[in-house]
Amino acid sequence: MFARWYRQALATKLKRPYVHILFGARQTGKSTLLRSILPADAVSYDLAEPGTRSRLLADPSSFVRECHALPRRRGATFVFVDEAQNVPALFDAVQHLYDGDRSRWRFVLCGSSSRKLRSAGTNLLPGRCLLHRLFPLTTCERPSDPAPATSDHAVVPMRWRSVPVDRFPPADLDTRLVSGELPGIAAAPERDRVDLLRAYAIAHLEEEIRREAFVRDWAAFLRFLVLAARESGQIVNHSAISRDAGISQPTVKSYYQLLEDMFVGFTVPAWSRSPRKSVLSTPRFFLFDVGVRHAAAGLKPSHSTVHAAPGPIFEQWVGIELWKRLQYRGRGGLHYLRTKDGAEVDFVVDDGKSVTPIEVKWSERPTLADARHLRTFLDEHTSTSKRGLIVCRCARPMQLDERVTAIPWWGL
Repeated sequence: MFARWYRQALATKLKRPYVHILFGARQTGKSTLLRSILPADAVSYDLAEPGTRSRLLADPSSFVRECHALPRRRGATFVFVDEAQNVPALFDAVQHLYDGDRSRWRFVLCGSSSRKLRSAGTNLLPGRCLLHRLFPLTTCERPSDPAPATSDHAVVPMRWRSVPVDRFPPADLDTRLVSGELPGIAAAPERDRVDLLRAYAIAHLEEEIRREAFVRDWAAFLRFLVLAARESGQIVNHSAISRDAGISQPTVKSYYQLLEDMFVGFTVPAWSRSPRKSVLSTPRFFLFDVGVRHAAAGLKPSHSTVHAAPGPIFEQWVGIELWKRLQYRGRGGLHYLRTKDGAEVDFVVDDGKSVTPIEVKWSERPTLADARHLRTFLDEHTSTSKRGLIVCRCARPMQLDERVTAIPWWGL
């Protein structure tokens, strides 16, 4: 397999004597990553397999009996449960086993949805588990093509302890904006990526959500999904989506929440610490991958689709990259700023120590004029914000003034 940035951290954490739960969207590589870490003799249950799922749904207590039947050993026996959300009662079974003997088994549960668990009031093992998340590829896992010069301007740095030789094949910016960053898509031949992304939108988004059984009007949800995908990266407009999809605003809100529960979408809240009185407070919503976004919107993942609106798609990609890095870091927040009179800062990264405003420009030659909103933000936040960045397509970092630097996308 290709190297994943989170592998070493996850392998270290799995040695700790707790129940471990790894969440993430379908096809982000959760099962592949875990199988590369877990010992060869780990006991596995794949709840995506109909026979295993049906058997444990009918009799969850059989899981307890089977674990008790495993031979004792000096160390813990690893028990891996894939797609654990398909049998919520197993979480109670795991708690029973863990509380009975915390050293005999090491349970590792993997899931692609939290909706069914929350709705069923599932016990997520408080005080007994460590939660982990896995995301599509970051630029440190899939290097740029051509290889970049060194950049010291990264907003949320992600560095390997030792750079692996088995990273994913390099990709240029256009390729990323067309097909996104899902591991299976990145590793597939280019000729197959369109079909794979369409299959993801149908088989994984539509069918998985249908299986969740929380959507009563399936046709209305599909209309919503197309609209939400086309509006990805924009400020959420519940009333417009409600009108165009022919559903109520509460239903629109519940559908957006469903996408977040399936780990295929996230919101970016408005920056709330601006001294200005006229700032907007509605969040922006992003699908978690631009390639999936194209397919879910009913658009062909192609260069023509990207170049019909390159700026907004590039901005989405930058926002998703920042979000993934902040999620892996486990601290800091991603925001945006927009005023009622149209002044805007695309992203604001608050890492807990400093605040960095970021503008995204589809330009190879940024100028100081592109930094006017950044400079205003810096003037208004002098105690916390010392620098602003323009992420663009320039060849190398460019200092535009003493506080604003333009950086290439690969230097993010």
